[in-house]
Amino acid sequence: MKRYTLLLIPDAEEGGYTVRAPVLPGLATEGDTLEEAIAKAREAIALWIKSAEKHGEPIPTEELPPQTVTISVAA
Repeated sequence: MKRYTLLLIPDAEEGGYTVRAPVLPGLATEGDTLEEAIAKAREAIALWIKSAEKHGEPIPTEELPPQTVTISVAA
């Protein structure tokens, strides 16, 4: 079983979340709740991997999970 870090981006205007997996180029999905967003991400990742295998492309793995930090900037 492969493990991937998900970036869950809340949508302040419409609600829900956009989801990206930084190590998988082009992968994006969304869900109305965290649970739905994560479930859809699992499905999207499985499809992404199947497509890569079908086309003979390598399947990226995370050697180390990405780190995130939130900063404040005076503008």
